[in-house]
Amino acid sequence: MRVPVLDKDGRPLMPTKPSRARRWLKDGLAKVVHNDLNVFCIQLLTEPSGTETQPIALGLDPGKKFTGAAIQSAKFTLFMAHLILPFPEITKKMSGRRILRRARRSRRINRQVPFHQRAHRQKRFDNRRQNKLPPSIRANKELELRVTKGLVKLFPINQITYEMVKAKGTKGFSPVMVGQKIMLEWLKAVAPTNTQEGWQTSILRQQLGLAKDKKNKEKQTPETHAHDGIALAASNFMQFEKFHTAKSRGHRWVGQVLVTPAPFKVISRPNFFRRQLHFENPVNVAPNHRKRKGGTVTPFGFRSGDLVKVEKAGIVYIGWIGGYTQTEKTKKISVYDHNWHRLGQFSPTKVKLFKRSSRLCVAV
Repeated sequence: MRVPVLDKDGRPLMPTKPSRARRWLKDGLAKVVHNDLNVFCIQLLTEPSGTETQPIALGLDPGKKFTGAAIQSAKFTLFMAHLILPFPEITKKMSGRRILRRARRSRRINRQVPFHQRAHRQKRFDNRRQNKLPPSIRANKELELRVTKGLVKLFPINQITYEMVKAKGTKGFSPVMVGQKIMLEWLKAVAPTNTQEGWQTSILRQQLGLAKDKKNKEKQTPETHAHDGIALAASNFMQFEKFHTAKSRGHRWVGQVLVTPAPFKVISRPNFFRRQLHFENPVNVAPNHRKRKGGTVTPFGFRSGDLVKVEKAGIVYIGWIGGYTQTEKTKKISVYDHNWHRLGQFSPTKVKLFKRSSRLCVAV
């Protein structure tokens, strides 16, 4: 296990042992630095003895619903992550928005009159020729990019390896393939980036002796996706190269990588809802008394996405605020886990704030 280290100016140095980090903190030579990924990190308060760094690589194994990430050096595995992508939630919200938009148009347009007399709005511009990502794919890529930028600030990463996906059979594309070129452009602006195909990742993962769970990809363990990230990062230190001697020729592995225990994080995004004045149908009540839906601010001093600690019936929960209820009889705050499953509703007096919302949920 290794602890990320920053210098006085916030630049990442080589990670250190936990015992040495504790000694620095005890002697007042360093302080703890908080980050959005909830990775334990220290920052030196004095000049470091050296700023030389060893090669460290980041491997990204993208998917439609889940992405694996890992940081690897030649001698240590430094970090592993399992990203829960927002693809299903975004597609569901976009479908609901499309249905509501069509319902509003049907109420507004009188189809009993001739077409040229209907209240059709003329197009303001030709919006069918824009080169843009679908919202669900963009949300996936932006989450991967944000985690990558957060890791680059903690570790001296000098290489990113991104797995390129190709559709099977005669299929022209898959949701994982959409946006790969744009993602590579984003990553190249962060650090030097190269690519690798899936079959190469599989061979190297088997060579390293890493297990792969192909039955249940939703399982939040390193075997589902993070091990592929280790294999991708390890490709910068090991290659399957040709050799030719006087008596033989073929292929062999060149280089060596040691896979060690490392911190494993499950990272997701809060499932917020936009503020709406009414649900699918307007509510026929007095003005300013419509049912509330969505939004991020609560009247109790908390915001949606804040990391909190709550207690109920002697049981302590740690989760994220996702909503609230305020009526004449009840005042409750809803708290969710990193999978955005509600843990329960709690009284505001029993909610203790840990950290303001960073729009990331990291399993603790």
